[in-house]
Amino acid sequence: MAVGRALKDHAVADLSLAEAGQVRVAWADGQMPVLRSIRERFERERPLEGVRVAACLHVTSETANLLRTLIAGGAQAQLCASNPLSTQDDVAAALVVHHGVGVYAVRGEDADTYATHVVGLASRVPHVTLDDGADLLSVLHAGDESWRGSLLGGTEETTTGLIRLRALEHGGSLRCPVLAVNESLTERTFNDRYGTGQSTLDGILRATNMLLAGRTVVVVGYGWTGKGIALRAKGAGASVVVCEVDPMRALEARMDGCEVMPALEAAERGDVFITVTGGCGVLAREHFARMKDGAMLANAGHFDVEIAVDELAELADARRQVLPLVEQFEVGARRLNLLARGRVVNLAAAEGHPAAVMDMSFANQALCVEHLARDGAALASRVLPVPPEIDREVARLKLASLGVRIDELTDAQRAYLTSWRS
Repeated sequence: MAVGRALKDHAVADLSLAEAGQVRVAWADGQMPVLRSIRERFERERPLEGVRVAACLHVTSETANLLRTLIAGGAQAQLCASNPLSTQDDVAAALVVHHGVGVYAVRGEDADTYATHVVGLASRVPHVTLDDGADLLSVLHAGDESWRGSLLGGTEETTTGLIRLRALEHGGSLRCPVLAVNESLTERTFNDRYGTGQSTLDGILRATNMLLAGRTVVVVGYGWTGKGIALRAKGAGASVVVCEVDPMRALEARMDGCEVMPALEAAERGDVFITVTGGCGVLAREHFARMKDGAMLANAGHFDVEIAVDELAELADARRQVLPLVEQFEVGARRLNLLARGRVVNLAAAEGHPAAVMDMSFANQALCVEHLARDGAALASRVLPVPPEIDREVARLKLASLGVRIDELTDAQRAYLTSWRS
């Protein structure tokens, strides 16, 4: 990536949208009690005083409340989009006008503009980065290392980003600690399974208005997110087929009541295909050649590489936009329908995770930024797990917000569980 020009104070679609965006941000805040309680503490303690935070995240109302929390803690925050189709333009305007955040994101921005924003943000030499796909840290590591004396560390929100960062680490090239927020228990359990599970189907239904009951839904990938999608699809009355490369996950899918088969076999069966692997080319020319007329293709993975759109275009005799978020490819007598250009469908065609789910995810992010600001200089330059005390604190705050109380161990029980003597 190369910077086309220096960044201005902000680059958003329309600042006049700020009032509408502020209403949306406030609505999300009402469903994010955990993050709100952290923000109240940050306002009192100011643990991020003077910390420069650069975030490459989906620009949504939930993200806005994370940025508000970091600012309440004293951070100087800037934000760019992690996906050109996920930006909510009114929220971007609200962050600039009402919260003083330097936002560089316009829904539908082209690849060059997107690259300029990411590279420009990286060039500001942040103390802490927040990534959703590792673009910021990848840009930093691809250039000179003048930032090494300033960067305390980063966080990563996605499986795809962690794959890239672990590749850097295994090659001996990772130059800062990275907290794997995506792998914290509160993140994986709620964000991936419940958040993406619901919002992926929401995106597909908004884009197509199709009936899922009685359809065959093929879920390619049965990690935490794939499990959530399969569960919700079954709940909507669909038959679910799972495709996997990992024998343990394939066995789990079978024991969960799904059919399991290779993707080439599933290609002949499916009415709706949803990719969620973090890999590339998982649906390609050979799969498209077997799909039935009317098949719907959607991607719930972070990057638009899981469905080989170029190969689909090469096979097609013609292509046309039939709905705002549905492009139809004519392959002989068959019509294959691509949703949201193969980009992450829950954000490109819907609003992403519900705020109640992102509450826990972004609570993790806020506490991880605090941890890096305090202890980042002492951490190894590796991909590191989120400290378990952060996971427990997020779960504790969530239970408190729900009015749920739990038991505590007695001293005798604690001693029994920590001793080898009976």
